[in-house]
Amino acid sequence: MGGVDVRMLTVGPIQENAYIVRASPEAKRALLVDPGEEPERLLEAASALGVEIEAILITHCHFDHIGAVAAVAKATGAPVYCPEIERGVLGDIMTWVPPGFGPFESYQADHTLTGGERLSLAGLEIEVIFTPGHSPGHLTYAISLPIPAGQTAAPALERAPALEGAGDPGPGAGAVLLSGDVLFQGSVGRVDLPGGDWPTLERSIALLLKGFAPETLVCPGHMGVTTLGRERDTNPFLEELRVRVPSARTESGAASSGS
Repeated sequence: MGGVDVRMLTVGPIQENAYIVRASPEAKRALLVDPGEEPERLLEAASALGVEIEAILITHCHFDHIGAVAAVAKATGAPVYCPEIERGVLGDIMTWVPPGFGPFESYQADHTLTGGERLSLAGLEIEVIFTPGHSPGHLTYAISLPIPAGQTAAPALERAPALEGAGDPGPGAGAVLLSGDVLFQGSVGRVDLPGGDWPTLERSIALLLKGFAPETLVCPGHMGVTTLGRERDTNPFLEELRVRVPSARTESGAASSGS
């Protein structure tokens, strides 16, 4: 079964992950998620793939995730989707940038999101999930292919070996989570910035763990691609959640035994 095609580009001095997401390796329309810096490189990558950027999605408005938004939006004409709570940060970016970074250009978002929306863009279905804790308005995007006619639920997710580790993700699986700075490979988003709160972040991560299969791919804002099951079972920051959320290894063993 084919799946969502995800391309990761790590940009800027803070090594933020921007993503080009499309319905297949042959698709000519794509989404750009969290263009944090190096707009020329992002535009060149889209051109090399032969895709038109249909929309720009922002998980949250820390400067390392939005520094290239204005330049890319102006170059492509793509509308920008931004967390409602944080739209003022995008609209006045340098007020929130620490010394030594930038300058970056502010941008007025074309659309704002609060979580709970379902979007259809670039031949993809996007579920918008409110996942605060790292920042007040943080969103996670669950991106999948449209469900075929006559099918009532998405097919079982498949692990994509090409997404193993921290390199270029390559072709993805049937659905992926673009998690921004909520959940990382072996870590979680920091909560010591304005608006950060650990109990809130923990609840957001629990929401993802309970709502999606262990095999669901997680494409984070920093570090390497991972899966929900791997993080639930091994992430040292999720020790308390492991007590409340069943182990992915247990589920896999039950499935293989037929129980």
